[in-house]
Amino acid sequence: MQDIIKQFVLLWSVIDPIGTIPVYLALASAYADNATRRKLAYKAIIIATLVLLFFVVAGEFLLDAMSIPLPAFQIAGGIVLFIFAMTMMFGESKPESELDMIKKGMHSAVFPLAIPSIASPGAMMAAVLLTDNHRFSVMHQVMTTGIILSVLLITLIFMLLGSHILKVIGEAGASVISRVMGLILASVAVNAVLAGIQVFFHLKPFSDGL
Repeated sequence: MQDIIKQFVLLWSVIDPIGTIPVYLALASAYADNATRRKLAYKAIIIATLVLLFFVVAGEFLLDAMSIPLPAFQIAGGIVLFIFAMTMMFGESKPESELDMIKKGMHSAVFPLAIPSIASPGAMMAAVLLTDNHRFSVMHQVMTTGIILSVLLITLIFMLLGSHILKVIGEAGASVISRVMGLILASVAVNAVLAGIQVFFHLKPFSDGL
């Protein structure tokens, strides 16, 4: 149960369903009818799901094909996640930065909504790290995939209810939540780096890592 909660929090942080709401609403505002807006949400979720499932299934095979040891990828992934978390906390928050992309004319369900808003680089890294064949059983990987799909489903629901949710928390609220998720993600990223170092140098285990 503890592993499920830990993975859910991690995946919630990197996918950030609440932070996706302002991005979706900004894109959806270009369409007058609700049917087209819902189609935008469905299309974005389908694309993001396919991208993350690709990394779940093929991510480790790509590493093996390039002869990259998993601890090295785990350390690199942790560093990338940490940088991603720093931008969430100290730079523009996720909604702000991705709304800037929209203002520059990048109107598409693929970019920036599906990628990088939903299937972010951090989410891709997490999908690979959490489904390592050498560290996790098939059942554990199936469970992780189920958690990914559940967070994506919640993201879809949030987008469809986005206008109502944003009225309650406001854009400032979405920004605050995004920064809090960044802090959680930073701690997880540091743990991933330390766990990767421990495995690479065969040190005494101190943590389960990711």
